[in-house]
Amino acid sequence: MKTYETLKVEQPQDHTVLVTLNRPESVNAMNTQMGVDLLDVFDGFCAAPNAQRCIILTGAGRVFCGGGDLKQRRGMTDEQWQDQHLIFERAIRAMISCPTPIIAAVNGAAYAGGMEMALCADFIYAVDTARFALTEVTLGIMPGAGGTQNLPRAVGSRRAKEILLTGKPFSVQDAYDWGMVNRICKPEALLAEALETASVIAGNAPISTRQIKQSVNMGQNMDLQSAMMFEIEAYNRMVPTEDRREGILAFNEKRKPVYRGR
Repeated sequence: MKTYETLKVEQPQDHTVLVTLNRPESVNAMNTQMGVDLLDVFDGFCAAPNAQRCIILTGAGRVFCGGGDLKQRRGMTDEQWQDQHLIFERAIRAMISCPTPIIAAVNGAAYAGGMEMALCADFIYAVDTARFALTEVTLGIMPGAGGTQNLPRAVGSRRAKEILLTGKPFSVQDAYDWGMVNRICKPEALLAEALETASVIAGNAPISTRQIKQSVNMGQNMDLQSAMMFEIEAYNRMVPTEDRREGILAFNEKRKPVYRGR
């Protein structure tokens, strides 16, 4: 695995990549280098989707991510601020565009850009002490890494506007009740539970999981008839694959299928 200054990238089990935000001394805040590193990592995932079947995103230490590194941003000119943010935008787009399923394992507070990163994942597991907030409005700015788009899709527009317009933190129980978090875990069990789910996903046909993800994501932006047509096109992509034949054969032979992503 390639090494990075602000990230740790590992393969803890077959077909699963673990990406850890690794600036614990700075609450894993997003500085320019982290933006560059995230862009490189997720661009690589987009370019070689067969290289992994599930990705877990987590943070080092007791915080997932405290948001943008405001110490680094102090004194930036408008041009420097926008140049940095463009790197963040490109990294977020690479995360959202990643065809491989992503699980956010939120190990602590996820504020501002940290919460936005978690929302880029396909679903979220979080520790029982996690807190969330989109605090940008309290700083004279607004979310610019998908927060105003991904949050309404997760919790509904009225709940999202309350969160966005107040900037107030909320608990993991609230996040779970509102449908933003899929599972609340004990801190010592978070990674194990995320890895267990990743193993189940990775054991399924990778073309199938990628097509399902794409169909859900694209369908949300279409009328129902168009979305149904898109779903069938995604479905037809799997009919001529070796994995489709292997899945049916394994079922009839009463054995576990061995998928190869072909």
